[in-house]
Amino acid sequence: MSELVTGEAVALELRPAKLPSRGLAVLLDLAAAVTVYILVTLGLVAATASLDEAARTAVSLATFVLVLVGGPILVETLTQGRSLGKLACGLRVVRDDGGPIRFRHALVRGLLGVIEILMTFGVVACVASLVSARGRRLGDVFAGTLVVRERIPAAGQGAFVPPPPPWLTGRFSGLDLSAVPDGLWLAVRQYLTRMRQLDPQVGWSMAERLASDVARRTGAPVPPGVPPAMYLAAVLQERQTREAQRTFGGGGSPAAPAPTGAGGPVLSPPAVPPAPTPVPPPVPPVGPASSSEAAGDGASAERPSTGFAPPA
Repeated sequence: MSELVTGEAVALELRPAKLPSRGLAVLLDLAAAVTVYILVTLGLVAATASLDEAARTAVSLATFVLVLVGGPILVETLTQGRSLGKLACGLRVVRDDGGPIRFRHALVRGLLGVIEILMTFGVVACVASLVSARGRRLGDVFAGTLVVRERIPAAGQGAFVPPPPPWLTGRFSGLDLSAVPDGLWLAVRQYLTRMRQLDPQVGWSMAERLASDVARRTGAPVPPGVPPAMYLAAVLQERQTREAQRTFGGGGSPAAPAPTGAGGPVLSPPAVPPAPTPVPPPVPPVGPASSSEAAGDGASAERPSTGFAPPA
């Protein structure tokens, strides 16, 4: 089971449809098309009763082609891949890049569907879907399309990427993530969203393999003592932070990168609060000068007072 990825390496929460759901959707579409074909045929029989046998045969063939071949093509084009059966089963036809289909895609699927589904009773389509990794029939292969599931049951926290522990937040801000391919980022994201559903031993081995791949791409080994799953969560959060800053812009100056050593990024030392500034001792208040000192000839302003008062 693999998610659909666009050309920009954006993972879409759409999964390829399996053969049972696709078969049920085809049966519903065929039932609707056959019902319409029977009603149209009955109306044409009454309308062409005066024509000869050759004309009635030509009208019947034209009706068959227009209803059973042209009808599904028109419906898929107008609904962008949602036919009646696919809508009931929660399916949709999309391009390989996740975009909506157009008339040319629906035309190729419809023409090859005559051979795969109508002429061979669906045997060729079933075999092709079983052989294909994403369950595509020949019409999907030649048209460049894929049938995906639009309605996915909620999986609790299956699609939730767990954040790293607080002591790892910002620790890998100095890593060079430009060499990590988009496919590896997608694999890391898929592992983190589903690691609670995996066997502990299998999940640990997958985390070690992904962590070693990311560390090899970044050029810095995994710090000792850091579990691989936490390392992947911290590095993925760092990439998402950079993408958000690049897209929306960051206020103020960017944070300084964490210091790195021979063993890769390390935690920054805790900030030490500055020592308190010594407060000078209070100066005792000085009383007002005596009248005798104020009456002097200014000598006291030139030399310090000795505390001796001359006789009157």
